[in-house]
Amino acid sequence: MELVQLPNPTATRIRSRTGFSPTLGELLKHVEDAQNDNPNAPTQHVLDLNSTPNSSHPFVLSFTNLTYSVKVRRKENDATDAKTDNAATKILLNDISGEARDGEIMAVLGASGSGKSTLIDALADRISKESLKGSITLNGDVLESRMLKVISAYVMQDDLLFPMLTVEETLMFSAEFRLPRSLSRSKKKARVHALIDQLGLRNAATTVIGDEGHRGVSGGERRRVSIGIDIIHDPIVLFLDEPTSGLDSTSAFMVVKVLQRIAQSGSIVIMSIHQPSYRILGLLDRLIFLSHGQTVFSGSPANLPPFFSEFGHPIPENENRTEFALDLIRELEEAPGGTKGLVDFNKQWQLKNKRISEKTLSGIPKVSLKDAISASISRGKLVSGAPAGTTASSVHTFVNPFWIEMAVIAKRSLTNSRRMPELFGIRLGAVLVTGAILATMFYHLDNSPKGVQERLGFFAFAMSTTFYTCAEAIPVFLQERYIFMRETAYNAYRRSSYVLAHSIISVPSLVFLSFAFAATTFWAVGLAGGTTGFLFYFLTIVASFWAGSSFVTFLSGVVSHVMLGFTVVVAILAYFLLFSGFFISRDRIPPYWIWFHYISLVKYPYEGVLQNEFDLNPPRCFVRGTQMFDSTPLMEVPEALKVELLKSMSKTLGINITSSTCVITGADVLKQQGVTQLSKWNCLWITLAWGFFFRFLFYLTLLFGSKNRRR
Repeated sequence: MELVQLPNPTATRIRSRTGFSPTLGELLKHVEDAQNDNPNAPTQHVLDLNSTPNSSHPFVLSFTNLTYSVKVRRKENDATDAKTDNAATKILLNDISGEARDGEIMAVLGASGSGKSTLIDALADRISKESLKGSITLNGDVLESRMLKVISAYVMQDDLLFPMLTVEETLMFSAEFRLPRSLSRSKKKARVHALIDQLGLRNAATTVIGDEGHRGVSGGERRRVSIGIDIIHDPIVLFLDEPTSGLDSTSAFMVVKVLQRIAQSGSIVIMSIHQPSYRILGLLDRLIFLSHGQTVFSGSPANLPPFFSEFGHPIPENENRTEFALDLIRELEEAPGGTKGLVDFNKQWQLKNKRISEKTLSGIPKVSLKDAISASISRGKLVSGAPAGTTASSVHTFVNPFWIEMAVIAKRSLTNSRRMPELFGIRLGAVLVTGAILATMFYHLDNSPKGVQERLGFFAFAMSTTFYTCAEAIPVFLQERYIFMRETAYNAYRRSSYVLAHSIISVPSLVFLSFAFAATTFWAVGLAGGTTGFLFYFLTIVASFWAGSSFVTFLSGVVSHVMLGFTVVVAILAYFLLFSGFFISRDRIPPYWIWFHYISLVKYPYEGVLQNEFDLNPPRCFVRGTQMFDSTPLMEVPEALKVELLKSMSKTLGINITSSTCVITGADVLKQQGVTQLSKWNCLWITLAWGFFFRFLFYLTLLFGSKNRRR
């Protein structure tokens, strides 16, 4: 391998004169060597790749008799026998066998519903072991789930990326997740730049990914970025589910060309593809055609003409071989006999060619999986930052400690959010508008019986509003759900790190929103307590935002659809408000509903701010003398008559009651509302505890509900 400095530092390209490419580890080493030889040289180079990787430790992924079926419900038009079982068994994979080797691309082809994605999922350990029959081995050793997660990567059909990160940032964050902290940041950055060159993304490195509302990279570039984030650690096995879907022919060809380079660096590449073009077919090494879960052809593209010629359907000279094969398969599927004849012919063909392939491969030494992985690690694959000689057994499940994972997750989320300030701005605007409306509606409440009722209404609405404004958190995780599932499926980071990081970075915004709402309403409404009262009021709003945000986050982990999530959140929050004690006091709630009162999130902050307002020392008076007749039929009676009524009541009760006598204090208001069980500080701690409880529930939903496996 020789390094040639470019006259123009902005041009970067990779040339290969042999059928092999270096691993990313080798590529990085040569870049570093060149930079050490000439520290003033520009960072862009042409890499002339003449070296052939060590092929004495080949990888062979073999799968034998893979069978997978699911239960589906029959659609019955009549109910002749209600006792019959409506469940029918649908076979998605039926006795599939084959093998894939490093340095080659194996493509799985077939019409929609033929089982392409199911086979990829089966090989990638995305189907439950109890449901999948057959065996999958790597170099003859049974492939365990834990090992497969470490040495492989899976690229989903959809491009699941953060829209406001640039291409380089996206790959750099992937490097932070997948590469250990023993590698310096400069080495990780060099690896990212090498991968950008390998993927042909140099011109788009500083462009944001983009989405529907933000212009970004092209579809083909997005697909290559999706591939890049999963191969940053140079995996031994790479699975891809229709990587060319939705791309034009040129972009699709470039994607497969990138996959060819990855395979030639010593990886096994297995992908499903719907209908490859003639140029793409020239890049593929092995093909498996499926029809209704059965193999109808397995071999190299060069074997397609003789195969179908012997079957009695020769391929015309000027016709695309894969298009002809797929069209013929579709015709046979619609015929009365189906593809049974083609399946049987393929079995005979495979038996006939098996002896020839065994003779050809007899000279290749068989290497144990442990030795092959150790050799690959020493060459730079499965980047671990460890020195040469690292063994397969030393590859850890997670390459970084949880605090590193938390820091990277938090930084990525903040970077993406910072470039969409309108989201926080809209939420802040909603809080300020709501606060301003409440401040003007309940401006300077007095200490009268009506003032008491208005305070109760203000607190009930204010506390419930803090929860309703948290509903905007529903789309946040739903948008990241599949990114999270993709990254955690192959141990990029721990689920606990994700939950803790997002919990921590949510706190500053919640505190800011709480202060804005508290400052807008406290003094304008005329609430009591001074600075101490404001501080508790502010802390209660913070706790309410925290509990509401945690509750909504937990629901977003349970509900997978945005509109359904909003419906569930609004309904449950309405129930919380109903049972909070505002509409009906605790001692008036029926016994069979009292449990809902105690799990109401609105109850505790509502009771806390009520005590903060009414439980003061010295106590405040809210009803004096004749004010007790307010809100009664005697309210319209002249004041003089009310005084006379007070005198009569005094004689009867033996208590002197005048127009200035305090009848109801703040403590009496709390008793009337049933707020007698908890102190205001206990209400605050319980509200905070609810937030932590729902964050823990969110963690459990991620732990048990995001396995990303078929059953």
